[in-house]
Amino acid sequence: MKLLFYRYGSICEPDIIEGFQELGHTVQEITEEITNKSLTPQESIQLVSNTLLEHPADFVFSINFFPFLSEVCNIFKLPYLCWSVDSPVMELFATSITHPCNRIFLFDRAQYEEIFPLNPGHVFHLPLAANIKQKQRQIHSASAAIRSKFTSDISFVGSLYTEKCPYNKLTDPPAYLSGYLNGLMEAQLRIYGGFIIEDLLTDEIVEEFKAHLPGFFTYPFDSYLTDRKTMAQLYLGNKISAMERLSVMERLSKRFSVDLYTASDTSALPLVNNRGLAKTMEEMPIIFHNSKINLNMTSKSIRSGLPLRIFDILACNGFVLTNFQPELPEFFRPQEDLVYYENLKDLASKADYFLHHEAQRREIAANGFETVQKYHTYPIRLTQMLEIAFPNNYQEVPQ
Repeated sequence: MKLLFYRYGSICEPDIIEGFQELGHTVQEITEEITNKSLTPQESIQLVSNTLLEHPADFVFSINFFPFLSEVCNIFKLPYLCWSVDSPVMELFATSITHPCNRIFLFDRAQYEEIFPLNPGHVFHLPLAANIKQKQRQIHSASAAIRSKFTSDISFVGSLYTEKCPYNKLTDPPAYLSGYLNGLMEAQLRIYGGFIIEDLLTDEIVEEFKAHLPGFFTYPFDSYLTDRKTMAQLYLGNKISAMERLSVMERLSKRFSVDLYTASDTSALPLVNNRGLAKTMEEMPIIFHNSKINLNMTSKSIRSGLPLRIFDILACNGFVLTNFQPELPEFFRPQEDLVYYENLKDLASKADYFLHHEAQRREIAANGFETVQKYHTYPIRLTQMLEIAFPNNYQEVPQ
């Protein structure tokens, strides 16, 4: 099959392209948005339309949902496939989600259950995957000096969310609003495996929050998005993620050597070793492979699914210590493929234990690698996607 891949710069795009190509499919790319973030929807529509007229494709594909791509495909009577890797994705609530051309794949089951009723039969749950071949190539080609440079006891690669926390724009909130939200967020911080925020936001609290937050996000086109969902997922979800990551980093760095690869401000974490940004394709696999413990702290707006970080670490034969997520036991064997923690005290205890039990740590990492290799590579996942999207006529291209 021939597909048109609309790219915006997601870190997993090269891996997915390689996966499609490994299956024998032809991938044509539109890459303008990677370098030009000022493209308007109208400009993108024209760009995609012209490309399809000059180079017909069997379907259009993107990471995350782009309403304008759905609009174009609806006009061309062409299937539009997309796969979410983020949460929240506010564009999923655009009214174009209902188009019959859509084949929407969501990695987070809670996200899927929320969106499925808007277009039954065209929205599907599909977990993420990893490119083992690319990561192993990078690991095995690394010099001894590079491996030594990126060796850690405990490491985390990612944002602290402090720099992308729109909740911090809240201005002069009444005491009762601050008290209610602080209590709600503190309660959510202690819950792993459930997202309670949205159900506990009353209409009055939402309206009061909007009144004290300048520029409260409103989707610019027709949509099914509610202010309650926006407040819970975009504002409170990000704020809780920032609170949790700061708390985890502070607690662990008091006892252990912790390396953080981030562009976030770490001035509030003087004991953390800020190593700066890691190059996704070149350095990140080596970090994952050479860290005794790789942390995963799932963003709170990912309510049930597993983030890409877990798959990528395991694909590097790295050891994962993660928070619990409801979907985790569906795809991995807890305490055999990876280890999860139940609270901050448990996290510190398990970090200490596995730093001192190398053989067990390596065995778990090896098990996780084998599970990803057997069940969670991009060719496997993309085959599943295409079989769902084209149930009557998809056949894997012979190698």
